[in-house]
Parts: sequence; C-alpha cells; structure tokens
Amino acid sequence: MADKLPTEFDVIIVGTGLPESILAAACSRSGQRVLHVDSRSYYGGNWASFSFTGLLSWLKDCQQSHDSEEDMTASWQDLIHDTEEAVALGRKDGTIQHTEVFCYVSQDVGDSTQKTDALQRSPFSEASATLADSLDSAGLPKERHSAYFSSHEAPSEHPERSDREPSSSPTAAENSLEKEKDREDETDTQAVSDGDKDEDTLHVEDNTEQPKRSRITYPQMIKESRRFNIDLVSKLLYSQGSLIDLLIKSNVSRYAEFKNVTRILAFREGKVEQVPCSRADVFNSKGLTMVEKRMLMKFLTFCLDYEQRSDEYQDFKECSFSEYLKTKQLTPSLQHFILHSIAMTSESSCTTLDGLKATKTFLQCLGRFGNTPFIFPLYGQGEIPQCFCRMCAVFGGIYCLRHKVQCLVVDKDSGRCKGIIDHFGQRISASYFIVEDSYLSKEACSNVQYQQISRAVLITDRSILETDSDQQVSILTVPPLEPGTVSVRVMELCPSTMTCMKDSYLVHLTCVSSKTAREDLEPVVKQLFIPFTEAEDQEELRKPRLLWALYFNMRDSSGVSRSSYRGLPPNVYICSGPDCGLGNEHAVKQAEALFQEIFPSEEFCPPPPNPEDIIFEGES
Repeated sequence: MADKLPTEFDVIIVGTGLPESILAAACSRSGQRVLHVDSRSYYGGNWASFSFTGLLSWLKDCQQSHDSEEDMTASWQDLIHDTEEAVALGRKDGTIQHTEVFCYVSQDVGDSTQKTDALQRSPFSEASATLADSLDSAGLPKERHSAYFSSHEAPSEHPERSDREPSSSPTAAENSLEKEKDREDETDTQAVSDGDKDEDTLHVEDNTEQPKRSRITYPQMIKESRRFNIDLVSKLLYSQGSLIDLLIKSNVSRYAEFKNVTRILAFREGKVEQVPCSRADVFNSKGLTMVEKRMLMKFLTFCLDYEQRSDEYQDFKECSFSEYLKTKQLTPSLQHFILHSIAMTSESSCTTLDGLKATKTFLQCLGRFGNTPFIFPLYGQGEIPQCFCRMCAVFGGIYCLRHKVQCLVVDKDSGRCKGIIDHFGQRISASYFIVEDSYLSKEACSNVQYQQISRAVLITDRSILETDSDQQVSILTVPPLEPGTVSVRVMELCPSTMTCMKDSYLVHLTCVSSKTAREDLEPVVKQLFIPFTEAEDQEELRKPRLLWALYFNMRDSSGVSRSSYRGLPPNVYICSGPDCGLGNEHAVKQAEALFQEIFPSEEFCPPPPNPEDIIFEGES
C-alpha cells in the first residue's frame, strides 16, 4: 500500500454504489474533502458490471465466508479512548443469495458439438469445478471485474476497451447528451416520425444481412470474456429522467456513451410482438385496426394531461389500473399493451393514479434520443457509478479500493461519529459519514425487514424477436403466467451495446422475489427460450437457444427508513442498494435528499466552471 492516508476529511463515504458515487461527486464539487473507500476490488458494489470470468470470480466470492479475521494487520481496540465507543461494521456481504449457474453448451475444449440436457444440468456447485480449468485453458487471468483498479487510483475512462470492438453508434449518443445542455429550456419533441435523423436522435445502424448462426462453446465464452459486461442490476435510463438531467447538468455525461433502446415488446398469448410507441409507429402498425389506432391515440392524449381532467377518473382512484382500462372501451390487446408495455405495471398492485402517472412518464420521454423512452449506457450500468467517481476525483476526492473499515468511532457524550478505523489500524476523522447498507453489522440491521429481487442473467444465441437488423436493444414485460405470481421484466442487449460477444445476446430478467430467483424466473425462461441442442427441428428453432444462465436473489433495501436501523449516530447517513424499478430515480432522489440534509446551503452537483473563467493563484 502507498503512504498512509490523510487523517482528516470533511466526508467519508463507504461503498461505491450509484447513490454513494453521486454523493461523492456532489460533495467534492462543493469543495468538501472526500475520502471514498470500498472493501471490494471494483467500483459499483451491487451496481457493478463484470466480464464473464469476472462474474464467475464474483460468484465464488459470494459463496465463500467473509467472516474470517485473518487479514487484520492491526488491532483497533487500543485506538478507542475512554470517552469513545466503537460501532463495528459488518465484514460479510449478505446481499446476494441462492446463486445457481447452468451451462447448456459444451465445456470440452475439443468438442463443440456435445449434446447437453439443459434443464437437468447441475447448478454452480458442480459448474464451479470447471472454472479454474477453463480459465487456465483459455490463458486468461482470473479477473474479478472488467474495470480493476488499485488503491488510491481513480477510475480511468472506459478501461480495457482496447480489447473490445468499437461501438456502431456511441458518438451520436454522447453528443446528444452534451447538446442537451444548450437546450434545457426548450420543449422536447414528444414523438419522432420515421426517418427523422436530427442531432438529438441516437443513430442505430441496421444490418440487413442476417448473420450465419454459429455455435458458441463455454471455452469460447471464457476466451472472449472481456467482450462481456454483465450487470448485477438491470436498469435503463429514462430520457427525461432525473439521472439524465443530472448527467447533463453536471457534465458527467462526457465520461459515458449511450445507445437508445430500439424496441418495446409485448408477450401475449405465448407470442412476442413489437409495441408501437410514437404516433408514426401507431399509424404504421399492421397489427392494429384503424379503430384501435384511434382508440389508442385518444387514450394516450388523455394521459398526457390527465391531471386537468380528474373528473374522468375520479370514481376509479381506489380501483386497479387494469380495472380502469376496462371502462375506457379499449380492446383487450390495447389494454394489454398499455398495462404491460407502456405503463409497465402489474395488474393487481398498480392503482389508477399510478398507472396514469407511469403512462404519462413514458409518453413524455418519447422522442428525445430515439423512438422509445429509454437509453442504455454502453459497457453496462456499472459505468454510471464510475462516471461520478471520476468527477469526484477531478475535484480532489481520494479513492481506495480493497480498503476495509473496521469500525466507526463514536463520542459517548455527544453521540456523534468522530472517525473510522481501517484494517491497517489507521484512525481517520471526518464530520460526516455515508455508509452503504450492506456494510452495516447484523446488530444494526436486526430490526430491518428487507425485500428481495429475483435476477437472472442469460446468454443466448439470437434475439427473442428477430428482424432484419441485429442491432436491437429490447425491453419486454411478461405478465404473470399463473395466479399469485408477478410480472417479469426482460431486457435483451445486442453486441453493439458492448455487453456480450459477437453472435450472442445478453438477457436480463428481473422481478420482485416471492421464492428463490430460479423458482420465480425459470417459468418465463422456458416460455421464451429453449435449451441449447444440436437438433435442428423447425419447432425448436422458433425460439432462441439458451447457452448459459445465472440465477440469484439480491437484497432490496430501498424501502428501509433510517429509523429501522439501531444505534446510528446522527451524522452517519445510510444509502440503499439497487431497487427493483426499471429506472434510477430512487438512487438520484436519495443522493440529492441526503446531500441537502448535510449541506442545505450548497447546490447539488452544479455545472462545472467554464475554463475561461478560472483564475489561477498568482494571476492578476
């Protein structure tokens, strides 16, 4: 390790997830001295993105016990004074559970045509036995993360990109965000007609030639590991959302590149179909009758200004949104599209007001960067926390990965936290402390009731809805398949998002947990995909083939209030992990609320200064 850290800071932040990284950038930008530490060897926490072998290493870490104290090099008890007490932090990350991995393709380096019975393959307990051999045979290091940095090292911009193929359209996306800074006071277009190619629309190249279907093996995925950037949490950015506004306002957008989501899909009667989004899409759709088109446009127009027409839904406020749609003389297919593909809500839990609000949000986001409301960061969601960490480092923040915090030092008289003691035995003081929920001890969280998120990550050989273009980024909501189950969100990413290797697709499934992730999500996987097999039967080829799958449950602490935690000093603030929502609104709102609570007189992430206005010391 380098020389010891400074002993005094204004703010110490533990954990590098999205809300903590936004807070670090905001505090550093406002002139605070920031120390940002993480016990992990990568940025992002549960918001991180991994290469394929990095994800396998992460899985092994999740299954190993982190309770061992053999790595402690200094005793911290002697550093606590008589007028102080120590609040120990947890040393085991319990946010990931029920991990199961299935490999459906050949794991033999010399045999690429071995048949496998996908649904009967063993989970990770057996698959992990081949991990080390596969890594060695591929000649690759056992990566922990696609963006790996040493202590005191700020995140570099787009690490390891020299090994990746260039994106087909990142520049247009990046320029679109930058140009938005000059247009913040203008009204954004609500819809984009076919063929429009202005400066605010992400260009998506269409490849009219259908690529030849190739066979992918497990050793090949290991060898091409760095082509993958696999997110632990599956999210998109609303084009008019708070995260996009923050990226533009703070100029953090210059550190990232984006690709627009090209399709909104629906799953109905066992089939996947594309949903028309813009006005042009609606009237060009061949799946809707002229009467349905007029019905849909009339209802969507109403949703844009539903607040001013409350008399039309006043009697249905206590009803579910699905019941309200039945009263609007919409056909069953239109009700399905609106509920599951536009509002993206569930039939039972969504109220009429929530459904109308979600529909309005969807419509307001259309046309800013493409013909859907969403964009996706190239190289994965894990890029976003790193972008804010870069901003923090630019303004003087200090970063330490693989740096564990053993305890908080609390003054007995005032009850306020005075500092931390790290695993080197160094005592570091600060005025404010921000800690990610997963770092708290079991005692501090003993009264907390957590929810769970069910996640699945799949690697497939083709899209769930093939078209002439192989550059599609799609979002699909699968409604409950059986009574008592929940809807499942499916996101499909193509290779041009820089998240998977050529001739493959990366698919993320997410839902609120009711059981283990595999029990929640496997029925949907069976509906959309088939196990990899060499049989070329036409019936089987109608669905994409499943090459590899991971299931896991992730803890959702987004709904936990501060009062639920025990024994927290008043100047220690808690950030939650990822929530189950599609967007990042909760993380941004939480970061802004905590910043305003700590520094009420400071602006939250103001625009960077104009270089021409900077006056250096000594200049007249």
